[in-house]
Amino acid sequence: MRRGRWLLLALSLTFVHAAPASAGTRMFVGAADDGARSLDAVRTKRNVDRAARAGLGVVRMTVLWSPGQDRVGGDDASVLRNATAAAQLDGVRLVVSVYPRDARSAPRTSRARGELAEFAASIARRFPTIADFVIGNEPNLNTFWMPQFGAGGVDLAARSYELLLARAYDALKSVSPDVNVIGGALSPRGQDEPTAARQTHSPTTFIRDLGRAYRASGRRKPIMDMFAIHPYLIPSRLPPSFAHPNVTTIGIADYSKLVRLLTAAFRGTAQRGQTLPIVYDEFGYQSKIPPAKRTLYTHLGSPAARDAISEGRQAAYYKQALALAACQPTVAGVLIFHVADERDARAWQSGLYYADGTAKSSLPPVRAAALAARDGKLGGCDRAKATSTLEDVAFRAPPADGATLAVDLFCSTPCSYRADVVDARTGAVVSGAAGKANGALTVTIPSDDLAGGDYQYALRVFKSGKPGTAETRYSRKFTVPGEPPPADDPASLGWLPESRWPLPTLLPIVPAPS
Repeated sequence: MRRGRWLLLALSLTFVHAAPASAGTRMFVGAADDGARSLDAVRTKRNVDRAARAGLGVVRMTVLWSPGQDRVGGDDASVLRNATAAAQLDGVRLVVSVYPRDARSAPRTSRARGELAEFAASIARRFPTIADFVIGNEPNLNTFWMPQFGAGGVDLAARSYELLLARAYDALKSVSPDVNVIGGALSPRGQDEPTAARQTHSPTTFIRDLGRAYRASGRRKPIMDMFAIHPYLIPSRLPPSFAHPNVTTIGIADYSKLVRLLTAAFRGTAQRGQTLPIVYDEFGYQSKIPPAKRTLYTHLGSPAARDAISEGRQAAYYKQALALAACQPTVAGVLIFHVADERDARAWQSGLYYADGTAKSSLPPVRAAALAARDGKLGGCDRAKATSTLEDVAFRAPPADGATLAVDLFCSTPCSYRADVVDARTGAVVSGAAGKANGALTVTIPSDDLAGGDYQYALRVFKSGKPGTAETRYSRKFTVPGEPPPADDPASLGWLPESRWPLPTLLPIVPAPS
């Protein structure tokens, strides 16, 4: 880049960084949804398209572990191959949640914990574009983790979960220190009654006990880069601003309480607490099903289905939740539960699409709020985010002289980055560059060996040494001149269809500087 043009870009980026409307509130907004879990690549792409169309730039999907498994394979590998390709092409960051198949499969022995940890690590090795892993799912509930209590009411679940989280952290970091390990994934409520028919722990108690177990272990390394909680509210008429100051439940409005708990649990240890990035995972509001769509669903008379609100209120509550989270300094993002409704109304109808894939009236306002949150434009916050560093990015078109491809980025704090060029037919990474930045930087990517064809950029940036602050951006397609590879090239066998809609998760390509 010519010096004069680069200085102009740097000044413009500095202006963006300083602008009150966008400074300090950037976060990701996505969905917890298994619609991408399919052996049919086209179906996977269609479901990821829906998330991207809704402005949901992150999708968390599940991969279940069974005792004896220590590597991914079979249908799981095929599902992940389809999901990673679709996510890359649509500009969606894929997060994988790994947890036991059922409560009785909870890994209570060292061998079982090692198997689950190696299983997760095998996914990271086989699918390097997946760099975010949630370990466990609501381990404070006996639905997903047993036993919860031991003799005298001791919290066995927190003890054994801490051991699993430590084992998985070490296994995933052995693949790459840049992998983001997400712990917790807690239910927002629980009973804390050892003699109850259903044995559960509240998140308040579980966090305290997790900290005690970590301290007792004598470990001198962290066990997670980020903490997740599922802050859904029951009943659905309660707004996101509803707080629980005097009980053990935790919702979005209980942010201060959650930070105090994390601080107390890990203060003075190698594990961050007060500054630990938080993700609100599985946050949803069910909407009422209109008469024209009722034939798509079953069990609409169930109590779960009756706890629903209008689509207008669903949109308002989602927007309010995003605005609250945007002003909470250590909250890195929010995941809506789901993208599309489940057909069985005893489950959850909180999507932005009906069960047949058609959009609800709540989709446009939620999409606008999600994109505003991504770009830091919700505004009105007293404090800046501690989980955001990427202030601006520009993806450059190929120059006419065939020189290297380039990405301009601006980090407000020292950051680590990975900029890749992706084959727009298959989602495969074909070239890339990695390094560190502080302020404005032009990243050049080798392109001499690229065949003619369509490509896109994929960028991942996080505060140096803190993968839990990772942010991602993806570009629209661009064309490299030249001869395309032969039609029978194996790289072309994974072709996926383009989306039928413009996807706001894909950023434009800007002209290369002269």
